[in-house]
Amino acid sequence: MKKRFNTTGVCVPRKHYMVDITKKLKEIRELIDNEFYFTINKPRQYGKTTTLSELEKLLSEEYLVISISFEGIGDSVFEDEKDFCNKFLKIMAKSLKFTDKKESERLLELNENVNDLENTSEVITKFIEDASKEVVLFIDEVDKSSNNQLFLSFIGMLRNKYLDREMERDYTFKSVILTGLYDVKSLKLKLRSEEESKYNSPWNIAVDFDVDMSFSPKEISTMIEQYSRENNIDIDIKSISEELYFFTEGYPFLVSRLCQIIDEKIKKDIKESWIKEDVQKAVKIINEEVNTLFQSIVKNLENNNELYELTKRILIDGEQIIFNPLDPVISIGLTYGIFKKGKDGLEISNKIFEEIIYNYMISKVRTSTENMSIYNIKSRFIKENGELNIEKILQRFQQFMKEQYSSKDQEFIEHHGRLLFLAFIKPIINGTGFDFKEVQVSEEKRLDVVITYNNFKYIIEMKIWRGPKYHEDGLNQLCDYLDIHGLDKGYLVIFNFNKNKEFKEERLNIQDKDIFEVYV
Repeated sequence: MKKRFNTTGVCVPRKHYMVDITKKLKEIRELIDNEFYFTINKPRQYGKTTTLSELEKLLSEEYLVISISFEGIGDSVFEDEKDFCNKFLKIMAKSLKFTDKKESERLLELNENVNDLENTSEVITKFIEDASKEVVLFIDEVDKSSNNQLFLSFIGMLRNKYLDREMERDYTFKSVILTGLYDVKSLKLKLRSEEESKYNSPWNIAVDFDVDMSFSPKEISTMIEQYSRENNIDIDIKSISEELYFFTEGYPFLVSRLCQIIDEKIKKDIKESWIKEDVQKAVKIINEEVNTLFQSIVKNLENNNELYELTKRILIDGEQIIFNPLDPVISIGLTYGIFKKGKDGLEISNKIFEEIIYNYMISKVRTSTENMSIYNIKSRFIKENGELNIEKILQRFQQFMKEQYSSKDQEFIEHHGRLLFLAFIKPIINGTGFDFKEVQVSEEKRLDVVITYNNFKYIIEMKIWRGPKYHEDGLNQLCDYLDIHGLDKGYLVIFNFNKNKEFKEERLNIQDKDIFEVYV
């Protein structure tokens, strides 16, 4: 059987190329050895199920591991306490059947005449008291049924048993791991009224789970190395791993999917070394895909206006937001994997998500924008040597704004101006270039767009006019930024919301840098 990269379901070492997560597993095992209960709550397709599968193998010699999932058991089982308790114990027994048939049968025998959670607690006590090894319980997809009071009562029962064990008054699981999208500590928020204490969680015994589940460049390299060795292909593993990390920030699904695209699409018929350009091609392909992860991100933004607006303030308006995980909107953005803690505050979690969200926001602006397509026909802005004519693009955008937007659109332009420009330039570079949005922290709230097109690089700064002093400071900052990128030419789009504004263009020489700017 030929191995492949996998992006659906659990990863299996004999079938799939996999990142070596030994270090992460050791960190998790240490929590289990210390008898902690905890929750692994990470965004969708973050490798939670695969991690549990590999963890079960690691623990199997020393512990009796019961690994179950609430995925697919249906909602009806949570409507009746007796049905739930019997179903739960049977699922546990089924899990044991493939690792310890004798213990599985013993658990089934104990399951007779169970009517409620109290009986279930007694069965767990008897089972663990006579078990051949200490017992560890994994429950995957816990939030599939987390909107049900019976489920909360169930984990409350596990909590009480944990506390009694600590006081040597009961036998229970050595460790319990709950995995899902949401932190189980917050699940009770869905059910409790505003008058009740919101943080009196039935799972407040859980310790914080601080294991980094994302893949570092070094970890990514273990998968690329395996692929390289088994296919006898010489690859600059360090360079490719760092390029994959650059676009994904180590998000497990994205890393695996990019590798899968390179192997099965870009290099399908040509088994040769991977280069950085292959990664970039794969990024272009994934950005045009429709998959459940991207659909989930868009759905979550569509269904939560506050989350949408905060995301726009970060990604489009270049606003610096202080990282505060206690903020409800920030918290939900972290839960969905949209946000991360960056060096300067709250950031979008990776460049691929930036592009997906950016394209989604552009599509919303386009629906309310007429006649843009007659201004930004791609062929008009490409020079013979394959270079973009940025000055012509900016002049054309200025014309578009002048002719299509009047003073009555002032509020719309203030809110969507930068998105309008990004929507304008997107069809011109699409298919050949990349555009990265980089927030520059300053009083001007600048947003720089770094465009790579063929072998050329351009920096276009977007900012709001706030007077000559701020403008001068911004020009100096742009020159410094051009130095960082080794460029001697930069571009500005200045949104001026003064009533008597002039649609003009200027060429400046600052610090030996050629700056071309347009006012809209």
